[in-house]
Formats: sequence, structure tokens, C-alpha cells
Amino acid sequence: MRAPAPPEGTHVLVVEDDDTIGRHLDAGLRGHGYHTTWCRTGINALAEARATTQDVVLLDLGLPDVDGIDIARTLRTEFPELLIVILTARSDEIDVIAGLDAGADDYLVKPFTLTVLLARLRAHLRRRPPSSTPEEGPIRVGDLTVDTSARRCLLAADEVALRPKEFELLAVLARNAGAAVSRETLMAQVWDENWFGPTKTLDVTLASLRRRLNEAATNASPRSPALPQITTLRGHGYRLEALPPGPVPRAEPDK
Repeated sequence: MRAPAPPEGTHVLVVEDDDTIGRHLDAGLRGHGYHTTWCRTGINALAEARATTQDVVLLDLGLPDVDGIDIARTLRTEFPELLIVILTARSDEIDVIAGLDAGADDYLVKPFTLTVLLARLRAHLRRRPPSSTPEEGPIRVGDLTVDTSARRCLLAADEVALRPKEFELLAVLARNAGAAVSRETLMAQVWDENWFGPTKTLDVTLASLRRRLNEAATNASPRSPALPQITTLRGHGYRLEALPPGPVPRAEPDK
């Protein structure tokens, strides 16, 4: 049975210097309804992303001119909504963490099948709400505001810069403030119910989210904001603590 077609007009930028892999990806994606552009260097990929509208970037790390981690970091800064999937032979955990921390949404280790890649893309693209879907109002927990309509996070009056998956993870926790949210629920709502990857992706994203919130609380002025804490529930998941009346809690260091 043929896989479902991607959302109409989905543009994919393939960044791969290996001719065999690049041609395979380009032809395979086109054959399944995607519009593709193939670049062999990081510099060309950045120029293409800046000149045209792209929805997805499939990014090799071992490029001949610029390390893919630097390309991912630049793309995430310039295009916050872009879906970035790293495709690489680097399989060590430290490389996976570096890629995700640089702004990638997903990480596939070579060799992989086109079938798995297509499933991953469908899973990520399904998480994008249609532009016509009405958004909920801002969610406030303590001095933390999560505005899903504007995709903004505020701590008191200061904006907190979050990557897409960090924002979506925080939004799920904020909607359920004070309640335990299982790992399975977080993976299903932030990634997809048919997620193929390890749940360590959740841990890496959560650790990065904690770090960004704690840094924002430390740098806030002129007063210490009421920052709700994300508590780890071993063997289950996480809980965003609804702040009780009383003294303003201090930001806990990231663990």
C-alpha cells in the first residue's frame, strides 16, 4: 500500500555531498510527492534556504565545507519553524545530543531506509496544526506565560527564546500544570504516537528547556520571577509545578 501523500506543496531541502545518497533521497522524495532541492555543500544550502521557502531540511553533518552542526544552528536561528532532520553516520550519543541541541528536530543514523525516513517526515508534519485551526489563549503558570497562538514564551515581561520542540513540550506541560504527564503522552503529543526513535530525545529536549528557563530566571530584572519548576517523576514522566501561594520560589539549577 502506498504511503499517504505529504501536505500539498511541502518543500524539502536535501543537504548531502554523497552523490549516491543524494540522488536516492532526491528521487525517492519526489516520487512520494515532495518538492525537493538538492545541495552538496553547507554554504549553498544556507543560500538556498534564504532565497526560497523550505518546509524541511534533511541535513548531513559531514559536509565538505562547513560542519552540519553549525548549519543546523544557523538554520534554527534564522528559521524557527523549519523542520530540521539530521542524516548522518555519526551514531555516538554525544553527536546525537549535539545535533538536537543545535536545533534539529530529529536525528537519523545512516544507513536508514527511505520508508523509515518518510514515516518520520509524516509524523513530524502531522504535528503542524493547520493555519485555519483556532489557537487557545495564553496559558499562565506563575510568572510564566505560554502563548500558543503567537508561539511565544514569556517569563514576567521577558521573552524566552525556545526551539520548536522545547516550546511544544512546555505547552503540553503548561496545559496540564500541577498534573503528572507520562513520557508516552509527551512523546505522542510533541512528537507522534508512532514515534520510531528513542525516548532519550525527550530527555535531551527537557534538559535544554529547563536550562533555558533557569537562565531566563537568573537574568530577569528587576525582580526574581515566579518560575514554575519541571519535576521529574521517575518511571512515569514529568510535572510542571503549579505555584502555591507563598514566597516566590527560586529557580532550581538544571539537573
